[in-house]
Amino acid sequence: MKRYINRELSWLDFNARVLQEAADQRVPLLERLRFIGIFSNNLDEFFQVRYATVKRIAQSDKTGKKIFGGNIASELLNEITQKVIAQQKESNLILDEIEKALALEEIYFIDEKQVFPEHESFLKEYFINHVSPALMTIILKEDEVQDLKDHSAFLVIKLVFEQADSQYALIEIPKELDRFVVLPKIDEKQYIMFLDDVIRFHFQLIFNFFDYSSISSFMIKVTRDAELDMEGDVSKSYVNKIIESVRDRILAEPVRLVYDSGIDKDMLQLLKHKLEIDSTDSLIPGGRYHHRRDFMKFPNLHRQDLKYKQIEPLAIPGLSLEKSIFGAIAKKDFLLYTPFHSFSYFVKFLREAALDPEVISIKITIYRLSKISNVVSSLINAAKNGKKVLVQIELQARFDEANNINHAEQLEAAGVKLIFGIQGLKVHSKIGVIEKRVNDKIKRFGFISTGNFNEDTAKVYTDYTLFTSNRKLLKEVNKVFNFLEVPYKLKKYKHLIVSPHYSANAIERLIDNEIKNKLEGITSGIQLKMNAITNYKLIDKLYEASAAGVPIKMIVRGICCLIPGVKGLSEHIEVVSVVDKFLEHPRVYIFENGGEPKYYISSADFMTRNIENRVEVAAPIYDLDLQNQIQDVFSLCWDDNIKGRHVNGKKGNRFIENKKSKIRSQWAVYEYYEKRSE
Repeated sequence: MKRYINRELSWLDFNARVLQEAADQRVPLLERLRFIGIFSNNLDEFFQVRYATVKRIAQSDKTGKKIFGGNIASELLNEITQKVIAQQKESNLILDEIEKALALEEIYFIDEKQVFPEHESFLKEYFINHVSPALMTIILKEDEVQDLKDHSAFLVIKLVFEQADSQYALIEIPKELDRFVVLPKIDEKQYIMFLDDVIRFHFQLIFNFFDYSSISSFMIKVTRDAELDMEGDVSKSYVNKIIESVRDRILAEPVRLVYDSGIDKDMLQLLKHKLEIDSTDSLIPGGRYHHRRDFMKFPNLHRQDLKYKQIEPLAIPGLSLEKSIFGAIAKKDFLLYTPFHSFSYFVKFLREAALDPEVISIKITIYRLSKISNVVSSLINAAKNGKKVLVQIELQARFDEANNINHAEQLEAAGVKLIFGIQGLKVHSKIGVIEKRVNDKIKRFGFISTGNFNEDTAKVYTDYTLFTSNRKLLKEVNKVFNFLEVPYKLKKYKHLIVSPHYSANAIERLIDNEIKNKLEGITSGIQLKMNAITNYKLIDKLYEASAAGVPIKMIVRGICCLIPGVKGLSEHIEVVSVVDKFLEHPRVYIFENGGEPKYYISSADFMTRNIENRVEVAAPIYDLDLQNQIQDVFSLCWDDNIKGRHVNGKKGNRFIENKKSKIRSQWAVYEYYEKRSE
């Protein structure tokens, strides 16, 4: 009997749920395009990271069966490729449907062969002034290997001559320009061109010094291994190694070539040779256009009726942006739930700490930040006002390395003390502690979050942040910072669950308690909400709980290696996934505990990397009102029969259908908090 789903294949199942949003006619048209972009972006990152890992193992002498849940690496590569090809075909069909629906709204995509005379002068001016100066055109030479940059799309061009051999060239699609060119309206009809087609329309200007008889072009995209190389020269600093590794990533080993399925065979063969593509690389035939992640930034065309209505962030009762955050938190705990509540509460807390003359110090962990960060400016402000500011910033936050290095340099220049990490561990916790003089005594205030302190993602990711002055909790948060500064000294925790040394045992004890209670006839149950579950040991422990009869409800957005509903293995486990307007990002653990439930919010998924290889923090929620909030929100998500899907098993990825009242959880959660704010 199969016990686990392979994590790579499960991830592709998750991305299929994203694609479902693009296909769902209930989703506004321009949002459907955005989901096409998210689907494509996800796939790019998957090949950069996960496929690259499988490829490295396939190229070694190892089978990878233990790592990949019984799957052999070489066979897994083929299975992934076939599944991706099928999903790409589906995405092409969905995109065709969206384009037809847009046409009914008088919004049209046109290519270089469909240009109206009314648009020609506009396009020529746009090309000469904006596109032409940004073009990188490479004439391919016979014996030269080409290193095509990662995260770039290219037009491969074939020039045919009557009296000479064909000539090949590459044009890189400029990243700095908008991928979509909005053309002037004609009779209130809106026309859009891909930048690729604008370039194609002006081939005669680019290649005017060639006397060719015909010209053809096809788009390709190369994805490269994104693993950072942290080995090598010991004399180099940690920061310099990161900088060099990020730079080297651009020209790392290729792992995927996506090409227009209509490409000439000789052109494809030439590319494989030039790029040194081998048998372990994934070859994905696609449509005319690649780099579809650009749909994430598709222009709104002043058509708000074709987008989701913007929500107005709600107030947190008892917490005011006009009064002291410290004063409120001193009296009770508060829970921020973005994007339904404003992230401004968090920024206001830091701003107040930066200005308050009684604040002595600020400590915070940072994983991902927005490019223009009010969090960073608040910390710099605090340092300039004489506060002791300590920032643990994770430089190996994948694909955010350069951004984090930039912020680190700004912080260091302002006198902020920086910690760059612990050998062998990523710091993924989202915590902070502020020390302040209150009545001649030092009092701690702090926060523990499930999400990053990032203004941009706070608008689209759902996440909890606990604001607290609980002395016992914050004493232990401070212990985590002590560990970050002196990692060879382990601390003990009574309240927090901290990775990498304690999480596995702590979670197993909590599950064991539910098993014990069930066997003794005491009320039991487990409710979990997370992004992913891949750790086989914890999966086995949940199987053990199920075998004992403990009811287990799981909301898993992404990867799920656990198989629910299998008789004799997991018949008491149900798993659902909610994919909707906002990205579901909180990690919540709820244990029934004999009628006195224990509630935790956490930065950690049930993944081996979170449990064993990262510094993570899960915090108990002690305030009864906050517990009720967490339970109510979990229940609304669980009852979602509009955007909820079954995960794995026979109904895997099917929308939940039942005769209960229709609940769309993200809409219902907003209404829930709206009532609380009245």
